[in-house]
Amino acid sequence: MERASAALVERRYFDCERHCLEALELAHQQPDYERMARICLPLQEARRQKRDQAADSRRIFVVDDQLPAPDQLRAGCYLVKPPRVGLDGRMLREMCEKKDIPAIVITREPTTRTGFWPIVALGPITIRTRIGPPPAETRPTTKPRKKKATEPVEPAPVSAATAPSADDVLPPVEWFLAAAEVLGDAAIASVDPARPAYARVEDLLMRLGTVPDHEKLHQRLAEACMQALRDGPLGGKARADLLGEVEDLVLDVDDLEQDEEIN
Repeated sequence: MERASAALVERRYFDCERHCLEALELAHQQPDYERMARICLPLQEARRQKRDQAADSRRIFVVDDQLPAPDQLRAGCYLVKPPRVGLDGRMLREMCEKKDIPAIVITREPTTRTGFWPIVALGPITIRTRIGPPPAETRPTTKPRKKKATEPVEPAPVSAATAPSADDVLPPVEWFLAAAEVLGDAAIASVDPARPAYARVEDLLMRLGTVPDHEKLHQRLAEACMQALRDGPLGGKARADLLGEVEDLVLDVDDLEQDEEIN
């Protein structure tokens, strides 16, 4: 975390994020809930700065064919749309992370009958929700020529008479920010607040790994960690018992599979 703090001061946000994630994993293994809670703040700040850099670029990329090559990636907002799927969005996000390229990646699925855009994020778990398409004034006047995945598309206002279908809507940067917020809110809403604090820590960690740009997810994780800390040894023992039950279940499944192979 000393290296993370230094990287944050020097505006090396990708390095700060990596150090924070490494420290978070080590603290989680203990489990050291107090340190986990303290790590969340610099991790949140590094990711906020990365998100702002992507948004400030004002570049929009539509990916509906092959994913761009690593050397073609640029800072900006990426819309992954059919026939590409959620796994493609996750791979694109990971490619940008490896290249230290700030990017907001949103994957959308086919438009629903009611006109909404389903959006999905893949990680340790899958988060799926829906959001309204961008307003008509951001649609292109004519169907644009096929562009490379890394070539930004400039929206232009159109009249209702010339507006293309909803699937041709080009989102502005503000829509990407709203979509990321909606995904994070859905991730938080999927956590049962009645579960013990140690269990909510596990739930929120998985969701943060799926929707890493959401600031409130970091805050909810820190809050759950502090509650788990207040619960004391009883909470830690319950967590250990839970993990032990999971390991026993895995062993039982392995034994069953071996018996089936013998039979």
